Amino acid sequence: MRTGVIVAASPGVENLAVQAEELGLSSFWVYDTPMVHGDPFTALALCAKATSRIKLGVGVTSPALRSIPATASAFASLNALAPGRIICGVGTGNSARRTLGMPPTKAAELETFTASLQDLTAGHSISYREGEQVRDVQFLHADPQQHATEPIEFVVAAQGLKAAAIAGRRGTGLMSFAIPNPETWHAFRGARQDAAQAASIPVDGASYLITSLHTLGQSEDPYGDAVRDATGHTVLSFLVFAADKPSFAELLGPEEREAVQRFLDRRATTGTAPDRYRRLYPNYLNRIDPADRDLVLPSLVDKLALVGTRDSLRRRLALLEAAGVDELVIQPVVDPPRELAALVKLTT
Repeated sequence: MRTGVIVAASPGVENLAVQAEELGLSSFWVYDTPMVHGDPFTALALCAKATSRIKLGVGVTSPALRSIPATASAFASLNALAPGRIICGVGTGNSARRTLGMPPTKAAELETFTASLQDLTAGHSISYREGEQVRDVQFLHADPQQHATEPIEFVVAAQGLKAAAIAGRRGTGLMSFAIPNPETWHAFRGARQDAAQAASIPVDGASYLITSLHTLGQSEDPYGDAVRDATGHTVLSFLVFAADKPSFAELLGPEEREAVQRFLDRRATTGTAPDRYRRLYPNYLNRIDPADRDLVLPSLVDKLALVGTRDSLRRRLALLEAAGVDELVIQPVVDPPRELAALVKLTT
């Protein structure tokens, strides 16, 4: 299985991209969550100049964040810096929108956005709408670098089958966050294949699993502090979503609902407070505060992350690969250089 890494955009991120390339990783991604992380296009421009082989991805942008022309131009500019190495990840903008106190976009808008970006970056014109006004638009750059012959890779973020079907209809890859479950990936693959077949489009594009990873040492506690620190950002992102969406929290088990309530209490807000997003999302997907380790429940570690001995993790990865996962992308927050080295050791 191929490997990659995703991190928040920050000064010096290009140094980690260089290390990832030297270690033989296939991809290097940054988030696009403007209110809590730095700008992904600035970060990847630096990474493009510092590296020569590794693929560089935005995971993920959204039509609710950026206009189609501006997004297409940004990705085309990156592709001019690193031809054939750019991955455009697109999604409904769940986290990026919720950090603004706004809902994510709808699936239909995501599909239109994806199709338009594909067409514009391939040099075609599109029908572009703003309200009641519709215009045919295309790149008018005089610089031929903006029309790099090496294509941009497109990947649709999916947490459910509806988005997986969009990936099939648009002929893109697929990525999912914190779902290391082979049965779910079998379902994703089936939905993508069925949609592609119905649209008479070849199934194409890689599948990426994004999650946190920790290889247990000999006799190490599988739910000890080291594990909670390594996986806590993934678990707390789940609790944040549940805290922000009470209807989802109601579907959880008693222990998990209680953890959601403790999290809300610590952030001094409620699941219905109009300004809750300003208290829920600070430090989102960064290393957790040790005081919040108790919120990292064993059941959620098991459900959302990859933790185990080297042998058990290799068995789990083999099952995921058989289910259709092409690449494991980890989220290192404790000691990224060391965690990248451990990933390579696990998968080689």
